Formats: sequence, structure tokens, C-alpha cells
Amino acid sequence: EVQLVESGGGLVQAGGSLRLSCVASGFTFEDYAIGWYRQAPGKEREGVSCISPSDGTTDYAGSVKGRFTISSDKSKNTVYLQMNSLKPEDTAVYYCAAHLPNIPEAPCASSYYYGMDHWGKGTLVTVSS
Repeated sequence: EVQLVESGGGLVQAGGSLRLSCVASGFTFEDYAIGWYRQAPGKEREGVSCISPSDGTTDYAGSVKGRFTISSDKSKNTVYLQMNSLKPEDTAVYYCAAHLPNIPEAPCASSYYYGMDHWGKGTLVTVSS
């Protein structure tokens, strides 16, 4: 059974930092693109960042570039999202998701085009002003 379990959310003041973790199980970690998405109240879900654990390539939404860093630990089947300089507009439920690439040479691009195959239940991040 495929499982993605997020943790690390919480309440933080603006300018602060949090690190989210996503532990994956039930599939071959390196074969997938792993992404972080978020959904704020009353807004649509948006992509935040993506990583291909097999080669370490990453991608970021413009709104978080330079503030967030995605990384993976293949020995732990875990993807992290280090979030620095947090802003109130970063408040959202953050979801981890996995995609088996249809375009092997571009795993994250494949995930954007074809959509994610598996989702976690999310972790809430609240940034106070």
C-alpha cells in the first residue's frame, strides 16, 4: 500500500522557519517525482516544489523560490521542505504527493502535466503576522 505521511507543520511567526517531512512507503522511492503542494483556505491547491530523488533535480514555484528548499534522503525514503522567511500568505495545508513519471527524463515536468498519482493527508502550516 502506497503511503505518504507528512509532518512538521505548526504555528510560526512571520519571518520564522519550519521543516516539513514526507515519509514514503509502498513504492520504489527513486522511481518517482515527489512534490509539495499547498491549499490555503478558499483557494485552489497549488504546486510549491518538486524533486526527483534519483538525480536530485528540483523545481520551485516563483512565490517560494529563494525561501524554500526541497531535499530528499533516499536511505530514509523521505523528502523534506525547509521553509525560511515565512510569510502569512504561506499559511496553508501542505501536501506531499508522488508521481510515476510518464516522461522519465523530466520527472517533475511529467508530474505537472499528468498529475500526481498518490497524496498524503497534509500538515497545517500557520504563519502569524
